[in-house]
Amino acid sequence: MTDVVHAGAKVGYATDDRDFCTGRSQPLLKQFSSAVWATAFATFVAFMGIGVVDPLLPLIGRAMGASPAEVEWLFTSYIAVMSLAMLVSGVVGTRLGGKKTLLLGLGLVVVFATLSGLSPSIGFLALVRGGWGLGNAFFTSTALSIIVGVTSGGIGPAITLYEAALGLGIASGPLLGGFLGSYWWRYPFFGTATLMAIGFLATLTWVKEPPRRESPRTARDIFRALGYRPVLVNALIGLCYSYAFFTILAYSPLTLPHVSALSLGITYFFWGLLVAFASVVVVNQLVRRVNPVRILMINLGLLTILLILAGWLPRRDLLLIIVATGFFCGISNALFTTLAMAVSPFPRSLSSGAYNFLRWAGAAIAPALSGWIGDRVGLTVPFFIAAGMLVGGTVALIPAARILLPALTAHADTGGGHEVKTQ
Repeated sequence: MTDVVHAGAKVGYATDDRDFCTGRSQPLLKQFSSAVWATAFATFVAFMGIGVVDPLLPLIGRAMGASPAEVEWLFTSYIAVMSLAMLVSGVVGTRLGGKKTLLLGLGLVVVFATLSGLSPSIGFLALVRGGWGLGNAFFTSTALSIIVGVTSGGIGPAITLYEAALGLGIASGPLLGGFLGSYWWRYPFFGTATLMAIGFLATLTWVKEPPRRESPRTARDIFRALGYRPVLVNALIGLCYSYAFFTILAYSPLTLPHVSALSLGITYFFWGLLVAFASVVVVNQLVRRVNPVRILMINLGLLTILLILAGWLPRRDLLLIIVATGFFCGISNALFTTLAMAVSPFPRSLSSGAYNFLRWAGAAIAPALSGWIGDRVGLTVPFFIAAGMLVGGTVALIPAARILLPALTAHADTGGGHEVKTQ
């Protein structure tokens, strides 16, 4: 690796206070308007909704007499609908506008989160979790575009804030679920619906359309974006990673049936804090010294080792391993998001929609398949399969670097962000 830093490869992160366009200092927090903070809060609550069900899985299984494989459909239906909806959510965003699409997504989540709390059976709960995923797709495909579009400091500070909201939301969801679920498993769903209603009102009050609205798109444009090799390669490797990520988040609680909901909530809370810390703080330091593709190779390799340990070590050690994986998940989350936006020459909504469609496809497969394999082969086997997926993604990154790095240099946002090594 050389010490040359390409000026055109400023991607992803800007936590210092320098405006790269003018060279003048600009406090990071002043780059964020009330619209940005409102969208960030809604992002925080939206991703809280993903993890809120995590510590409830054993409780729901016992309350409804459902097997682990059946319980895992609460994640799979949610993520599968979310993945498919990514094909149209970005299109809807360019036609309705960012604010209306955010409100549509938030409103759907409020409705389906409430119905989740009222569910009479595991089948009905899985169905309305799919509706919840639809709402989240409309929201998440637009939130990052809104934050980037109305942030004065460029893509770097915007992604930093988005990843912070995402990480803290993922961290807080299990804690909320574990705390409220210790009283009754239905309470966390009502709590999430209430918070999303607050996010809806905040968005309605403070969020405005970005000054530059994208022209209307069609679903065909999503596949055109996927036809661009750097976007496709990054998304396919992201699919392998997302499979492993949701094996950790969605499946591992079922291997700990004797751990209380509150203890699981606390465990995944600290896991999520590490996700947020690594994605916001650690990555900022790493990308200034090493190119992001090389960081991903090393990071995915270390995460693979932890997954092998999760399947091999006694169950009493699993809680500590779960927490430790949060550090490496945070790095991967931030880098995949950065690459998705930076290697693509397409508008942000199409770049986000194309990447998220394939990434969430991997995430949708993981819970149901892991639950089925855990039922029939062995509780720890899914961890080894997830490790194998990561090995595949890591190996694929080696030749992919020749595709991703030139695209990164050519298409990276030059309005903000740290300079990163690309060789």
